[in-house]
Amino acid sequence: MLDDIWVDDSVLALRPDFAVLIVTAHGLRNGPTDDRSRAWLEAASTVEVQTDKIDAWKDAYRAFGAKPQRTRPSVDALTRRMPLPEINRVVDAYNSISVKHALPIGGEDLDKYAGPARLVRATGEEASEEALGQPEPGEVVWRDDIGVTCRRWNWRQVVRTRLTEETTNAIFLLERLEPMSLEELKQAGEELSDLLSELSPEVRIASRLVSGGK
Repeated sequence: MLDDIWVDDSVLALRPDFAVLIVTAHGLRNGPTDDRSRAWLEAASTVEVQTDKIDAWKDAYRAFGAKPQRTRPSVDALTRRMPLPEINRVVDAYNSISVKHALPIGGEDLDKYAGPARLVRATGEEASEEALGQPEPGEVVWRDDIGVTCRRWNWRQVVRTRLTEETTNAIFLLERLEPMSLEELKQAGEELSDLLSELSPEVRIASRLVSGGK
């Protein structure tokens, strides 16, 4: 899927500074939170909140008509949940990187996708899980061939693609807006890859940066 993922021009018109680093991991061995992943969460919980980066996401939400106080960007919601929740080892890994860099990261089960992921402006007719609600026309959503995989850019993902302890192949979407630099985005991707490799020494990791419609 890695080479087929794309970002629609209408999204880039909304925020030309948007970039996403896509990381795929094949051969993961996940499991319940343990002392190692708990330590990652505890370390991230001590990091000072970087409000300038979070404010950029709030502005992006307002640009397509969402109210960020009602449906918060994922990294904003996460930083308000200190101490960070324990989910499972892989989710703990990417949540710790997300908070450390004030960077929205989505982690999903690659085997549950139908066709490539793409970031688009919704028509309002996309299939969506009932608990998530129907996207509004113009809303920024991640989707695949079945329907919405994450509403309001990175607000909330569907259950269908959620990472579980049984997940072996995963995709991670690291989403950047200025003032985060592309260099820091790449650094965050390397740090995530290091944690995944620590959890699963035989994991096969690949990545691709998408920005500017490329």
